[in-house]
Amino acid sequence: MTIIDLVKNHAPITGEQIAEALGISRPTIRSDLSVLVMLGYIDAKPKVGYFLGKVMTTEGQQSERFMKLKVKDVMNRPVVIEESATVNDAVISLYVENTGFLTVTDDQGAITGMVSLKDLLKVTIGNPNAATIPISMVMTRLPRVVLVSPEDTVLAAAKKMLDHQVGGMPVVSRSEDGSRLEVVGRLTRTNMIQVLVSMTSGSITEQGGKDA
Repeated sequence: MTIIDLVKNHAPITGEQIAEALGISRPTIRSDLSVLVMLGYIDAKPKVGYFLGKVMTTEGQQSERFMKLKVKDVMNRPVVIEESATVNDAVISLYVENTGFLTVTDDQGAITGMVSLKDLLKVTIGNPNAATIPISMVMTRLPRVVLVSPEDTVLAAAKKMLDHQVGGMPVVSRSEDGSRLEVVGRLTRTNMIQVLVSMTSGSITEQGGKDA
């Protein structure tokens, strides 16, 4: 039985009681107890004993899990359109894919920008010829697009989303030869909400759905 198991089952429990249960002397486990307290697995109160720390509580475990969660664990598949496509093509893709933004690439698959529903509304309202306008004329181009890596933590991505006041970000990684950024997914506010809901229910699954 480990120190943490003893504390979990018998808290509050003194160092002497832990040592006795393990069949060793108190000085032998002094450093182990100190490390476990430092890491937050157990905590101690003078003249009372040891009890579980924040890391071992349900709230603490959820917090620790969220801190380690990466973008690649929760991102949606990318919805991509080439910059040679038209505004009409983009509107259809947004509708069919039920998404709030499209990632724009060149003919080599490298990201060149993104286009949102707001971008399309700006160009289509009051413009009868908008449908034939190339996406390259209305999209937000790099480097103005806020990007995120699949290896970034969800927490870091959420902070970036808030700092830049955006509702979604393309997830990109560099190609093997290092010459371009390739689109591997998309992250949205809806993903963030789904993560929190999944955390409270105790399971993280691949996310999907509308990313308004």
